[in-house]
Amino acid sequence: MKMSTKEIAERVQALGPWFHNLELSGVMTAPDHFLGDYPRVKWQRFADAIPADLTGKSVLDIGCNGGFYSLEMKRRGAQRVLGVDFDDGYLDQARFAAEVAGLDIEFAKLSVYDVASLKERFDLVLFMGVLYHLRHPLLALDLIREHVVGDLMVFQSMQRGSEQIDEVAEDHRFWDTELFDSPGFPKMHFIEHRYAEDPTNWWVPNRACVEAMLRSSGFDILSHPEDEVYVCRAAGRPAGEGAVYPARGAA
Repeated sequence: MKMSTKEIAERVQALGPWFHNLELSGVMTAPDHFLGDYPRVKWQRFADAIPADLTGKSVLDIGCNGGFYSLEMKRRGAQRVLGVDFDDGYLDQARFAAEVAGLDIEFAKLSVYDVASLKERFDLVLFMGVLYHLRHPLLALDLIREHVVGDLMVFQSMQRGSEQIDEVAEDHRFWDTELFDSPGFPKMHFIEHRYAEDPTNWWVPNRACVEAMLRSSGFDILSHPEDEVYVCRAAGRPAGEGAVYPARGAA
């Protein structure tokens, strides 16, 4: 039975607060979002970098939040879309949004560190706005690369610091310390307490660090369509054996 605008608005209010501003039959879920019409304003800047026709493709949306990107992938014809998050509130929002939109999308509670339990590779993996919320970000990238990416990954992370990228040598002498002071050296900024009133903001990389981490986890960067967004393809083995610990030494 189709819900009325009033019923949708009441349900949106009950499920709030929302981080994704979705349009659900004329009802906006977060009309006063501090970033504006988010994440649509960001999506519009890189939407053309993702295939417009995903017919027959499988998509995994890691950290799906309220479901914005899951909905967009299903609208592009993806055969299967699975959105995962570790927050029950976000999953309730995403399920409701999919119901109102009339889209067949699966949602499940899952930590990024447990993606191997899916025992499945997806044609397209979305890993958007999650990295900086993790205490162990490189481990998460390694696990995603090793267990669920079948072809492409779309990655996004908040970035702070310089956008400069230094050319870093394969090795340096122990006494070479000046390179660490360069703004273009890969760096992760650690947030001990809070940033933007969010206690889950742990690590914020600069641009050089994002690109180095993606390469180190076994991804080729195909394009950089938006300041914080990268389209990547799985290629080769992660450096240092990835999530394997302890790492095996060089043969």
